[in-house]
Amino acid sequence: MRMFKLECKDQDRIHTFLEQARTGFLGLSADDSPYVVPLNYVWSKGFVYFHGASEGRKVDAMRRNTRACFSVCEDLGTISAVVPAHTDTAYMSVMVFGNVEPVSDPREATEAMQSMLDKYVPGYYDQPLSQSHVEKYISSLGSKTSVFKLVPNSITAKMNETPEESRLFYPGKTLRDERA
Repeated sequence: MRMFKLECKDQDRIHTFLEQARTGFLGLSADDSPYVVPLNYVWSKGFVYFHGASEGRKVDAMRRNTRACFSVCEDLGTISAVVPAHTDTAYMSVMVFGNVEPVSDPREATEAMQSMLDKYVPGYYDQPLSQSHVEKYISSLGSKTSVFKLVPNSITAKMNETPEESRLFYPGKTLRDERA
């Protein structure tokens, strides 16, 4: 990591961020071609879980090369500055490096899918997801849905803290406002 002063080593903060962020980007590489896919996901028990069709480009790439990188970033605001070179962005980002594998245990797959429902539509369903539903689910395109997990071998994080409110840019703010 080049910007060591921005490195975040606070494991609780990293895990909380991974639990709460809504979209991640799965980076794969197969046949000397990079492929990055935006995903809904859940961080649970130290793994990144996601689901998708049992066939297609993503699955083909994962079969050819299980190594992957998963990246999550949240923009926390633009930091204005009198000196243009000091204009910056407040953010947090996490990169999870590891290997992707299909989740073959039906109980684990059901728990992962329930965790996704709890994350994205909390309280919407009045009953937990049944294992038989996960085992039999076919997408609207006719493909069976599979659950996958990224097993981390390293995690890195960076953050640029959100400054005091007066430093954040807002639409209409000008240099005159900084000097007032």
